[in-house]
Amino acid sequence: MFEIESRNQDEITISTKKTAVKFNIADAEIDAGLAVGKIRGPGEFEIGDVSIRGVATESGKTIYDAEIGGMHIGIIGGIEENLDDIVADVLCTSSVRAIREIEPKLVVSMGNVDAMVSELKLTAHTEKKLKVKNLDSLPATKEVVVLN
Repeated sequence: MFEIESRNQDEITISTKKTAVKFNIADAEIDAGLAVGKIRGPGEFEIGDVSIRGVATESGKTIYDAEIGGMHIGIIGGIEENLDDIVADVLCTSSVRAIREIEPKLVVSMGNVDAMVSELKLTAHTEKKLKVKNLDSLPATKEVVVLN
């Protein structure tokens, strides 16, 4: 089980019982409270029970694929490059194009909610935290969650 929270449109925090990892898309960095400090840019990392793959985009930005217990969470914000490199059951984005190409089961909005709902004809609801037990607990039809 894990939780997803967002304090602003550029940050997503994923928390498990053992680990909390904050992804900042604008600064291309990961903050997990490690002694070495923040992790910047692309690469592969194991932080507690979270496996992370940072993918460099053509414009020099970084998008992330976090894996927890066999479930993939894509954290891409509004970036629309290198989408073929991301497989996501849960996608944290503001991009309608990314949702269409990646086809996640659940979308966590990082902005642009109105376009997602109207263009993709999806339903949206607001949560303080998104709690995900496992892959089977995701909705049967794609929906958008707005975190605040």
